[in-house]
Amino acid sequence: MRLMPVTDAMFLVAETRETPMHVGGVNLYTLPDKVDETEWLNEQLAMLRQSEGLRRPFSEVLKLTPLGQYGPIRLEPDRDIDMHYHVRSAALPKPGRYREMFELVSRLHGTLLDRTRPMWEITLISGLPDRQIATYFKIHHALMDGASSMHFTNAMLSADHKEKRSYSPMSVEAYEAYKRKFPVPKKAPTPSLTDLKAIGGFLKEQWGNSVGVTKALNQYAAAMFGLGGSDLATPWGGLPRTSFNRNITGARRFVAQSWSLERVRAMGKAYDGTINDAVLAMCSGAMRKYLQSLNELPDKPLKAMAPVSIRAKDDIDSGNSVAAVTANLATHIDDPATRMATIQASMNAAKAQLREMTAQQIQIYTAITQMPQMLTALTRTADKFPAYSVTISNVPGPREQLYWNGARLDGMYPASIPVDGMAMNITQVSNNKNIDFGITACRRSVPHVQRLIDYLEDALVELEEAAGIKGK
Repeated sequence: MRLMPVTDAMFLVAETRETPMHVGGVNLYTLPDKVDETEWLNEQLAMLRQSEGLRRPFSEVLKLTPLGQYGPIRLEPDRDIDMHYHVRSAALPKPGRYREMFELVSRLHGTLLDRTRPMWEITLISGLPDRQIATYFKIHHALMDGASSMHFTNAMLSADHKEKRSYSPMSVEAYEAYKRKFPVPKKAPTPSLTDLKAIGGFLKEQWGNSVGVTKALNQYAAAMFGLGGSDLATPWGGLPRTSFNRNITGARRFVAQSWSLERVRAMGKAYDGTINDAVLAMCSGAMRKYLQSLNELPDKPLKAMAPVSIRAKDDIDSGNSVAAVTANLATHIDDPATRMATIQASMNAAKAQLREMTAQQIQIYTAITQMPQMLTALTRTADKFPAYSVTISNVPGPREQLYWNGARLDGMYPASIPVDGMAMNITQVSNNKNIDFGITACRRSVPHVQRLIDYLEDALVELEEAAGIKGK
């Protein structure tokens, strides 16, 4: 039995029927030639349903006190896990297009996970054309963030198309095999508190945290109230009200698409920016076009919450290790080059602030600055006091072609969490030569969200033309 950290437990506290707090996504595969599809699917189902040797958190169930989710929460092994409940299969109705797959995923992503069971599910989806199959995976955000979910996905894949694994990707065996790819972290010896130097170091560390966080909070307050002329963007201040800022329902709409990673990188490089800058600019242009189609483009810029991983490279165990920065999306600016420059300035200011803090200081700073948003979520007043317009997240993925027991990985499309006041979430994963976008939105608050796929392409073309480059 282990105690769930408070930072993870907050995702349980914030969850309602309208705001399921799970993350996940769709992986799309092409089966190898001369492999019988039905036989292959049955083999994977049998492998995924192995209940022996499961690792945490897949083997764990919540243990609550009489205070429920508001008291200490522990995780303990589930002695009677039903793997047929957690691992499911679904066949799409003909003609089995991506449209039908996304409709299925939309429905699956809108249902709450059962808290009396380990909080995860996998659905193996068949019925797609051209020998393609898909998996839809979801797990509660209290157990995994995007980066740790990516570690899990990578653990079930291989760069060798001939490799076949008989053990479950949820098993301790899979975890240990994957963990061996990372160097063993060096642990500093724990000093005795009787050592005066150790005591001095401890006090210096605590004082450093206090000073670093105080400085960051002063910068944050100055930017929020327009003092000092900083490019640092903050939530709330001057945020326009749009369709994205409504309270949401429990119904979801999920759509996805891939773009060439080299194409997106080249566009960002043309503006002396990063891939993340390029992605934010694409999303900004797409959201601008979407609001124009609804005749509600505001005169003030939309703002995005951009989660940033502060996880160490060798950390594959932590459930959540994320900070949040604010991106000025500059949607009020017509010129795409000027819009990109404004986005870059806000992100550079945010990154400069984070560079001056340790990981521990960033966590403290994030907890303090995000607390008002948590309060509006708990009181369902986020539509009246919206902090952001949208969440836009970028998760690093595999850099080479990967396979799942011989099936080629074609796409990794993340599905994430819309919340009250932010009715849409856009998350991207870099995958070999592509960057895969997954858009998750409230079905009622963001109608016709599929249009954003076309608008993302339009925005990319617009940015390429403004930079004088041709898309690939």
